[in-house]
Amino acid sequence: MIFHFGVRFNPTTFLVVQRAWKAWKLGIHSPAVCASSIPFPGPGPDPGSTDRSEELSSVSIEKPPHTPVMLKEVLHYLDVQVDQVVLDMTFGGGGHTKAILNTVPGVTILALDRDPTAISLAEKLAKEHSGRVIPLLGRFSELESQLSHMNIKPGSIDAVLLDAGCSSMQMDEAERGFCISKDGPLDMRMDRDRYPDMSSAADVVNTLDEQALTSILSAYGEERHARKIASAIVEARRVNPITRTQQLASVVAGAFPAAAIYARKDRLHRSAHVATKTFQALRIFVNDELNELHAGLRAAQDALRLGGRLCMISFHSLEDRLIKRFLRGEDLSKLDHFSPRKQGTRTKKQGEENVHWRPLEKKVITPQKDDVVDNPRGRSAKLRAVLRC
Repeated sequence: MIFHFGVRFNPTTFLVVQRAWKAWKLGIHSPAVCASSIPFPGPGPDPGSTDRSEELSSVSIEKPPHTPVMLKEVLHYLDVQVDQVVLDMTFGGGGHTKAILNTVPGVTILALDRDPTAISLAEKLAKEHSGRVIPLLGRFSELESQLSHMNIKPGSIDAVLLDAGCSSMQMDEAERGFCISKDGPLDMRMDRDRYPDMSSAADVVNTLDEQALTSILSAYGEERHARKIASAIVEARRVNPITRTQQLASVVAGAFPAAAIYARKDRLHRSAHVATKTFQALRIFVNDELNELHAGLRAAQDALRLGGRLCMISFHSLEDRLIKRFLRGEDLSKLDHFSPRKQGTRTKKQGEENVHWRPLEKKVITPQKDDVVDNPRGRSAKLRAVLRC
């Protein structure tokens, strides 16, 4: 089932995306249609706590490959104490983990990430902090089994950080295929090659029909011109398979007048490429990000002890709406994900106690102006901090 929390869809469209999703999950690797196996004939390469907020504000931290978003706020609301166990569910470049290690004596951090590149950094950090960092390679949906294998019981973690964003490392490496401005293979798989049968963004744009592409762009990119862009993609791939990031960006831009290519503005009122939402939609679809986020929230809920703290950072409205509904206790597994106005219900299973969350702030926490200047990619971040009670 695909999670979607932003656009209304009729039943026909829902079935289209369901079929697209099932086809993608099975992996479309026929030599006739697998875009990642066809070279693009053109130029370029182939494809109980004390408040330490004042102490935290003065901490000097080595700059990691991934600049951590809202670092001071995360440290403040997690409020990690000596000898506690923390779960960093998105290690990335390790910025948040390093800050906790440098600030709190005796803390143990479970460092989870689905990206093998990030885990290689976690392994290096583990050698520098013997016994204090435990790297875990896996997705949110794999966390429960990993903790069980390590004999870590539910309700034993003191604090959890879940950063749902794409790391700067992934964005900056052209070969990963996430970035519009850097030409590279149209990949976007956060797991890299861990799952050989997992389809890439190139497979998606070269195999799904126009209606399915339209639904994906509308649902996961909240793209108003989804149909126009999907039509342009289908027309372009009839000439050559779309296998490069800038090739896709050019196809999307070609569907608009020249003046409209950079007419959109981001939250800093800077020009944004017209293909930005298309790239977002494909990335979310390829990595099953919303289903994984829901799995991660449930895993965090099970892992946290009573009184434990959970900090969640989201970067777009789809993630934030899912998080808000989860915190309200809605049964998202039975929610009609294509009807955002329909409320879910929390059903209590026999023997199960309802989980309640107490917000540590009434309103969502957003980056300060200075933080946005230092790290523009974090401009859309939203932090929600809660206490499990």
